[in-house]
Amino acid sequence: MPNNLEVLQAEVLRLSSADRTKLLDRLITSLDIDAEAEAAWDVLAETREQELRSGTVEAVPIEMAVARLEAQFPG
Repeated sequence: MPNNLEVLQAEVLRLSSADRTKLLDRLITSLDIDAEAEAAWDVLAETREQELRSGTVEAVPIEMAVARLEAQFPG
């Protein structure tokens, strides 16, 4: 006999991809312990996106960004 989790999982898997994505986002959000920190990250991400779109800053290739981080934080 299936348990509640198995039944719920089967129901969730019948949802559309878009609805499963929304549900996943809500579940992850519900696990976030520090909502204030998450909100600050959201603001920072939005600011960076606006800077890129406006041309205030220029994007760099991921390889260059990783190399910079590795140089700054070796090991």
